[in-house]
Amino acid sequence: MALSLSPYGVGAVINLGALKSQVNFSPKRSLACKRSKIVVYNQGRKAIANTSSAIEKPLTKEDLIAFFASGCKPKEMWRIGTENEKLGFEVKTLCPMKYEQVAALLSGIAERFEWDKVMENDKIIGLKQGMQSISLEPGGQLELSGAPLKTLHQTCDELHSHLYQVKTVAEELEIGFLGIGYEPKSSFEDATIVPKRKFDFVREYLGRASSSGPDVMMRTCTVQVNLDYSSETDMIRKFRASLALQPMATALFANSPFSNGKPTGCLSFRSHLYIDTDKARTGMLPFVFDDSFGFERYVEYALDLPMYFLNRNKSYLNCRGMTFRDFLSGKISHLSNEQPTINDWEIHLGTIWPEVRLKKFLEMRGADGGPWPMLCALPAFWVGLLYDEKSLQTVLDMIVDWNLEEREMLRTHVPIAGLKTMFRGGPLKHVAEDVLKLAMDGLERRGYNETGFLNPIAEVVRTGVTPAHKLLDLYNGEWGQNIDHVFEELRY
Repeated sequence: MALSLSPYGVGAVINLGALKSQVNFSPKRSLACKRSKIVVYNQGRKAIANTSSAIEKPLTKEDLIAFFASGCKPKEMWRIGTENEKLGFEVKTLCPMKYEQVAALLSGIAERFEWDKVMENDKIIGLKQGMQSISLEPGGQLELSGAPLKTLHQTCDELHSHLYQVKTVAEELEIGFLGIGYEPKSSFEDATIVPKRKFDFVREYLGRASSSGPDVMMRTCTVQVNLDYSSETDMIRKFRASLALQPMATALFANSPFSNGKPTGCLSFRSHLYIDTDKARTGMLPFVFDDSFGFERYVEYALDLPMYFLNRNKSYLNCRGMTFRDFLSGKISHLSNEQPTINDWEIHLGTIWPEVRLKKFLEMRGADGGPWPMLCALPAFWVGLLYDEKSLQTVLDMIVDWNLEEREMLRTHVPIAGLKTMFRGGPLKHVAEDVLKLAMDGLERRGYNETGFLNPIAEVVRTGVTPAHKLLDLYNGEWGQNIDHVFEELRY
């Protein structure tokens, strides 16, 4: 059975009018003009502009701490930002689509739905429209980075509109997109190669750091939500609560049981691969639970991680493993003529992939990509827990005595056993029941009638059957162990 887009269908596009108070959409152009605006991709542009001031006043560790502090917002300004990745494939062959096909898709979306093109070296690598963007991951995964919105209704409308636009253009190009956490059939050698220079550096470094690193880059998909904090103390509380519960999100949203056409023995093969991927940059960050944790401690952590590249004058410079601390201190190297900027710091932070990531917001990273109801459920789960003070405090009280070994055990066992993972004398499913109730209560107290978005998770908690379990049952049942059926089952 094919996965339908949503019960809202095309209406999601019409509903965009309701979002204009929250999203800065590009102004309407004449229908006679189908030419999109071109945006030149150059993350280093800000760095170049700031070079002179950086020389006069060198960047300091205090500036890096202030970067995180600048993300603090009063509660009335808290917003919800979602990110959704999906795998593209050729409908006729079920092979990963080629870059030329995804480029045609991006150009088609730009022309038909008035997005601005983002270019690098004359190649299209993304789109922008107001505060939304569409980008490409290293293996051609298509990612929507949504605008910061006030309610879950708005985020879900935004997602439905995006999927409608992608589906409309993709069908004409005979390509499709799959809501799953890991490429289920093709080999690593068949993966799409996106011509973004920075990916070459990341791919090279991860290839040296771990055997699974390039695979994680090229063949995995997640759904994420970004949430705000009001102060350093609020950040600490939310970071600890969400990090401790991130394995539970992995269990609830597990949706990547296949690789190379067969079951892997995991419910979330994507999450399992991350366990051995550049351990310095990934994982459960034990120091978050130390009494000394705060903005400065996260800065110290990031300072000692090797940098991948710098972006200067529309070019990329290989950092050759130099840490940001070395760069900040002016250590003699091939980069001695370059002055660090806050833009360099922001780019560096984006090359760190723990289960929860700190930027000017907190990013939840534990869930597999999946079918559209689960995409809307993910932000609902975390908003209910972290944006309601009573639910957040109850979570903190619940996890206060979870020790390092228990948190690591959950992270390593959950990708395989899911909610059946044994924890403190019983299956994790029992803890999930309590946590789901807290999320429900938190959303109820928000007063936006958002609890319905948790229904898909409530079914998983009630039955213990994750999306991955359903796929495995189909594979061993009516599919006759033919993985090709998954492309119809989970196609957006």
